Amino acid sequence: MIWFGIIVLVVTEISLITPPIGMNVFVLRSVMPDVPLRTIFRGVYWFWASDIVRLALIVAVP
Repeated sequence: MIWFGIIVLVVTEISLITPPIGMNVFVLRSVMPDVPLRTIFRGVYWFWASDIVRLALIVAVP
């Protein structure tokens, strides 16, 4: 059950930065209104990719 909770937490983190519903991205956009949304999503992409790698490692090596 602990591993299930960890996986749910990681997937929830990924969902908060993934388009089109990226809640954290829209909060960042409201803080910095002069930065285009496309630029923010491009910057978040690397964090998203590292989260996918982290999720794969958690699933592969529990």
